[in-house]
Amino acid sequence: MELFTMAFWSSLMIIVGIDLFLAGDNAVVIALAARRLPDHQRGRAILYGTVGAVILRALCTILVVYLLMVPGLHFIGGLMLIWIAYRLLSPSESQSQKEVKAQTTIWAAVQTIIVADALMGLDNVLAVAGAAQNDPLLVIFGLLISIPLLMGGSAIILKLMDRYSWLIYVGSAILAMTAGKMLFAEPLVIKWLGDLVAWTEWPIVLIIIAAVLYLGWSSQKKGARHHDQNQAV
Repeated sequence: MELFTMAFWSSLMIIVGIDLFLAGDNAVVIALAARRLPDHQRGRAILYGTVGAVILRALCTILVVYLLMVPGLHFIGGLMLIWIAYRLLSPSESQSQKEVKAQTTIWAAVQTIIVADALMGLDNVLAVAGAAQNDPLLVIFGLLISIPLLMGGSAIILKLMDRYSWLIYVGSAILAMTAGKMLFAEPLVIKWLGDLVAWTEWPIVLIIIAAVLYLGWSSQKKGARHHDQNQAV
C-alpha cells in the first residue's frame, strides 16, 4: 500500500476505530492496576505500562500480519473476527467483570498492565492486522495512535458507550466490515471467484455486517429477558 494514499488513510481510520472500541477494557485494566499507587507514581506506571503493552502488541500484530500471508489463514482470521464482532454485542461479553489485582509498587503495576493487556488484546491484534492489509507500516501508525487512546481516549469512549449504547453497534459494525474484507483478501477466495470478486465483495460484506448486528441485538434481547425472569423469581 503506497504511503498517504486514500487507501492508506481509510485503512488507518479503520484501525483508529478498532483501537477506540476495543481498547476500552484495556484502559480500565490500566486504571485498576495503578489505583493503589501514590498519586506521584500513577502517571509513570500508566506511561511505562502503556508503552510496554503497545510495543508488545506491535510485535505480535506485525507477526500476525505476516502469518496472514499464509494461504487460508486470512480466511480463518476473517471468520474469527466475525465471532469477535458478535461477542462485542453479546451480554456475556459486555457484562463480564475482569478481576485485576491492584499493585502497590510501580514496577509490579507496570508488569500487571503489560501482562493483562497482552491477554486481553488478542482481539485487537487480529482486527488491526486484518485492517492493515499486510502493511506493517499501518500497524506501527495505528499502534502509535493507540498510546494516547489507551491512556485517556478509550476511557472517554467507555463512558460514552455506557451512556449511548448504540455506539457499541458502531464498533461491532467496524469489526464486521474488517472481517468481511479479510475474507475477500484471501488469495484462495480471489482465485475461486475470479472476476466476481468486484461484484460480490461489498454485498456480502454488508450481509455480514447486518447478520452480526442482528444476531448481537437478538442476543442482547434474550439476555435482557433472562435477566428480568431471574429478577422476578
